[in-house]
Amino acid sequence: MRSARQRLHTICSHVKWSKEQGRVNLVQTRSKVLSTDNINPFVKNMEYAVRGPIVIRAAEIEQELKAGKSKPFSDVIRANIGDCHATGQKPLTFLRQVVAICTDPDRLMDDPKYPADAKSRAKRILSSCGGQSIGAYSDSSGVRVIREDIASYITNRDGHPCNPDNIFLCTGASDGIKTIMKLCMTGEGGNKRAGVMIPIPQYPLYTATIAEYNACPINYYLNEDNNWSLDIPELKRSIQEARSHCVPRVLCVINPGNPTGQVLSRENIENVIRFAKEENLVLMADEVCLIK
Repeated sequence: MRSARQRLHTICSHVKWSKEQGRVNLVQTRSKVLSTDNINPFVKNMEYAVRGPIVIRAAEIEQELKAGKSKPFSDVIRANIGDCHATGQKPLTFLRQVVAICTDPDRLMDDPKYPADAKSRAKRILSSCGGQSIGAYSDSSGVRVIREDIASYITNRDGHPCNPDNIFLCTGASDGIKTIMKLCMTGEGGNKRAGVMIPIPQYPLYTATIAEYNACPINYYLNEDNNWSLDIPELKRSIQEARSHCVPRVLCVINPGNPTGQVLSRENIENVIRFAKEENLVLMADEVCLIK
């Protein structure tokens, strides 16, 4: 137990006497509790190109232009991400109408400007929400009727039953990817870290997330000469080389490719599935850029 002298010394080291003002002021004598020097080192290792230094500098230039600073151009064109609405693409009217009605049903449900199909969809969604309000907490996996609709769509598309209880809604693809990858981590370091097989070229979210979770990237290279196809011999090469320094857990396939844009053939997809089964890998199918 500390003596009174020690406690007094501690108190005095945190205060300063201001002779001019005639009072004692508290002084911050210690550094910040959380800073870039002591945050999670894996976070500092992250590199996310679409949100990186170039994008930050672009935002600074935009602010400089707004402040009236003279430059040899008047606008900044953002081409780092496929932000369609930011470049003028109109949103789907039906989706916006349903969201609007769900947000303000008391006023908009009877508004003649909104079509019957949008009102019907909004009613169905609200009926599945606590208190018939989208402000209520939903199931952790998402609003039930929305998951039912998704399961019905998958059943009709793929020709086999899909259970809505196996559908998990997330706030965008990035959160979904990070959630699944987090489940696949080994929780260990060194050569027992989880390995994640990712295509090169790839969307930089993957390398950033792998660094954040202290996992190990296993790069496999797409075949540029064959329309950026995914070759099984290349998958075998990459996983064999990786076994010495990590535990391969995940095979990520981006289809259609991002940024390459290719669409895998049925035969290619079947071969990839067989490879994942043989190697006991979690197969993560990234179909964010799916084109009908």
